Amino acid sequence: MDILVVGGGGREHAIIMKLAESKKVGKLYCTPGNGGISKYAECFDVAATDIEGVVALAKKLKVDMVAVAPDDPLVLGMVDALQAEGFKTFGPKKDAAIIEGSKVFSKELMKKYNIPTAQYEVFDNSAEAIAYVKKQNTYPAVIKADGLALGKGVILAQNEEEAVEAIHSMIDELKFGKSSSTIVVEEFLTGPEVSVLSFTDGKTVVPMISSMDHKRALDCDLGLNTGGMGTVAPNPYYTEDIAKQCMEQIFLPTINAMNAEGRTFEGCLYFGLMLTPKGPKVIEYNCRFGDPETQVVLPMLDGDLCEIFEAIYEHRLADVNIGWKEGYCTCVVMASGGYPTSYKKGYEITGLDENGQVDGAFVYHAGTKLADGKFTNNGGRVLGVTCTALTLQGALDKSYAAVKKINWEDVHYRSDIGQRALKALESTDPLELGYKEDMEEYIEENGVYLRQ
Repeated sequence: MDILVVGGGGREHAIIMKLAESKKVGKLYCTPGNGGISKYAECFDVAATDIEGVVALAKKLKVDMVAVAPDDPLVLGMVDALQAEGFKTFGPKKDAAIIEGSKVFSKELMKKYNIPTAQYEVFDNSAEAIAYVKKQNTYPAVIKADGLALGKGVILAQNEEEAVEAIHSMIDELKFGKSSSTIVVEEFLTGPEVSVLSFTDGKTVVPMISSMDHKRALDCDLGLNTGGMGTVAPNPYYTEDIAKQCMEQIFLPTINAMNAEGRTFEGCLYFGLMLTPKGPKVIEYNCRFGDPETQVVLPMLDGDLCEIFEAIYEHRLADVNIGWKEGYCTCVVMASGGYPTSYKKGYEITGLDENGQVDGAFVYHAGTKLADGKFTNNGGRVLGVTCTALTLQGALDKSYAAVKKINWEDVHYRSDIGQRALKALESTDPLELGYKEDMEEYIEENGVYLRQ
């Protein structure tokens, strides 16, 4: 099968590398791709959100399948357009992708079908939202843009002043465009976060290995929210008992709820979970593979990704064998200095090869450009340095050994990826670990790496 992958980041690089392992795969194409992807797939200069352009490209290449990876084209209906032209696809249709495209939709879905999540209210008027926040008077307050915002449309307001500022910036100043004209104000949940990606054809749901994301820009979870600065898999907080509970109370009920609403979900459904003292609750849904979670989940997949994609399209996922390798996988994101706000592009990257010059490592490209045989940084998150090992510490050691061999001007990365996971592994009851005390102890022992 010749396959076109839509997207151009680290997630797409990971998908392409896993598809390349399949004996069923012929040629691989990617649009728009990036410098690193271009070594494994022929890349084209068609934007991921250009529905007509991608359909035309798929026709020109006569591909057998199109895998749509990013959220924007899925929410815009790219899969619908491709299927209308007779292409096999991977990814949900527009009416199902709304589970990520609208926070209001997803919250009301959970409320209607009794799927555990944070209490919330919806507002499109800033004065009413501010009055509600002041009346609640509980902080942090979670303020979310309704629509897509590149993974950055959530503000944790630590006090009334920050909450008022966040509400004004979203509703009145349209900080995230139309995406924030309506907002959701949620209660703040506490507990470890877990990311669980799942394959589903609308009938069967197969959770993938769990992972732990690191959202904040700086060590010890300080700094601004980002698209993700690193991940580890599996997540030690996610025990077998919790996994069973999530399947019964969250995963299957969500699939059934979408079917009941006439919005059957086919593709990869991402569950962002918080393991609260009252049990697991949904923080958010994504309608696609997470980034950088995909970079640690797919290397652990013991199965044929092409076969899985095809089985989902043909609604026979239950017939496919899907397993997971032993050990751990870790990804450290190397970013441009200044990310997630302003940063400069075009710096030459040195010391780079696909294996990070370390045995057992692989470097996924997220924001790179290849010109005249040289790679330069071309985005906020630039590389995902990924390693597998039988132990978490072993994988982390290899990831950081590879990171230290790669450099460009003003490079930035976190030096504490996986530290909380290591502590959880050492604990007899990881859920009893106090988050605040855990971080304070790490700061005291290691200092805080604040370079950006």
